[in-house]
Formats: sequence, C-alpha cells, structure tokens
Amino acid sequence: MRVILFFILFLSTLFSSEIKLTDKQANYIAKKVWQNEGAGLDKYLVHWNDGEDFASVGIGHFIWFSKGHTERFREVFPMVVAFMEKKGVKMPSWLNSKTSLPWNSKAEFYAAKKAHSKKHTELFAFLKATMPEQAEFMAQRLSQALPQMLETIDDPKKQALIKKRFYEVMHNKDGSVNERGLYVLLDYTNFKGEGTLKSERYKGQGWGLLQVLEHMDPKEPNKLKAFAMSAKAMLSRRIKNSPPARGEERWRKGWNVRLTTYWK
Repeated sequence: MRVILFFILFLSTLFSSEIKLTDKQANYIAKKVWQNEGAGLDKYLVHWNDGEDFASVGIGHFIWFSKGHTERFREVFPMVVAFMEKKGVKMPSWLNSKTSLPWNSKAEFYAAKKAHSKKHTELFAFLKATMPEQAEFMAQRLSQALPQMLETIDDPKKQALIKKRFYEVMHNKDGSVNERGLYVLLDYTNFKGEGTLKSERYKGQGWGLLQVLEHMDPKEPNKLKAFAMSAKAMLSRRIKNSPPARGEERWRKGWNVRLTTYWK
C-alpha cells in the first residue's frame, strides 16, 4: 500500500506542472481533434450547430457566446484567446479574451459567412493558422483538469481512484507517456469538459472527464478501451436525461464514432 501511495504521490507531483507538447505532438493532436470535430473540413472551422444558441469555433469547436448570452455549458473560446494573448500570438485587431461573439443569432452568423464579412474572414484565417496553438491550449486545460476534479471530491479513496485511472490512461505501464492516451484525455476534456460544473448536468448527473474516469470498468485490461466504453455509457445517460426539445439522440452515432478512435 505504501508503494502504491508513493507512486501516486510521485505521479501527482510529476503532473502538477503544465503539459508541454512537442511540435509533433501538437500537430498530431490538432489533426486528430479537428478530424473529430469538423471532419477536417474548412467549412466547419467557424460553425453554428443546429439546436444550439452559440457558435462553435476552432479545431475543438470551442463554445463562444454572443454578448449577454448565458448557457449551462462552459464558454471556452475566450479561454483559448487568453492563452494566445499570453503567448503573444498575432490575432485580428478586434479580437481579445473579452470579445463576445460578433453575431447575435445563427441567422446573423450565416449572413456574415455568406457575405465574407471582414470579421468572419479574419476569424477563419486566425483559426486556420493557429491549429497547433489551439492543441497547446487543450494541453494546458488538461494540466488543470486533475487538480480541478480532485477539489470537488471529499472522499480520499475516490480521489486516489480518479488519480490512478487518470494516470493509467495517460501513461504506459513503464511510466512513459502514451501518446494515444494523451490524445484521449485532451480530446475528451475539450469535447465534454472536466465534469466539475454543476450546470453541466442533466437530472444531477454529469458526463465529463470525472464521470468517465469514475465509471471505468476495472476488469478491462485495455485502459483506453475501458475509458471509451465508460464515455459511451456516460453520453448515453446524458442523452436519456436530456430535455427532449434538444433532440440529443441525433448526436449519438457521431459521438460513438469519435469514442471508437480512442482505442481502435
């Protein structure tokens, strides 16, 4: 038991610093995530999904609200822009981390896209040119995910379990980083969040990274498969609990295809 606790403590210390991606890893993850979110097609880089009240932009389809809009889901694109600002990345003069989505409705958004408006064109060019940096942002977000999840858990045994499973997905048995595992954790955290926001729940039940780690099958030796199967179950539960008006069943097939990339 002491050895196990020491190992968990060692990994926790090791992982407390920010994850740094190599150029190769950033490009690999950017390509994988963008294939998942937008089939790798430019037309989906600046997008507004049916049935949603916000735009989804970038390789991770980061949520972006118009001024005054609120939602149960975490608004991520301003976080991406703040990360870019700290890195000194060149961006359109009108864009900063406090900027709201320039279009107040889906109709306005697509009218601007059709007209090739200056802001829409500049936003697309910015997102197209910064795909690796967007992947780096996702790595930074993952760096903060584990401590963020543990802060919401009171039970020390459950804390240890979440740590253990996180590292099992992240690392190979010899302790080296599993690149596929890194992609899985980055992608799912971006895809469905950390699972710590109470607003990101239906009927009190979440579907984020925390819930997936919690429900992994301990008997499945392939940890990436165990993660994917748990994620499938959590998203199935989300669809079942979702308000009928949202029509979330239409996303099931695409979500499951995405999860299959985690281990096949």
